[in-house]
Amino acid sequence: MPLTQEQKKQYKSIGHHLKPVLTVADNGLTEGVLAELERALSDHELIKIKLNIPERESRLETIAELCKVGKADLVQVIGKMALIYRKNAKVNKQLSNVHRFH
Repeated sequence: MPLTQEQKKQYKSIGHHLKPVLTVADNGLTEGVLAELERALSDHELIKIKLNIPERESRLETIAELCKVGKADLVQVIGKMALIYRKNAKVNKQLSNVHRFH
């Protein structure tokens, strides 16, 4: 189910204070990056990703791929940063960025 505008607004304000937990560089979506994506989404639900990819088109394609592979919703893209969210059924309130800042 896609995020509502209200949810996106709330997540953007939370995301503003987050540090990137994942960096994707020129070598793209390696196994290590995908494993870290899965771990970060499971722990935090809402994560910020930094993309060190110079071309805008490639960045957007990579973000779309990250969302697809991670089964996550894109909340926002600003420059080389992306904010994505995936609801976790067994949420850890100490780790979840959504619950910590809520």
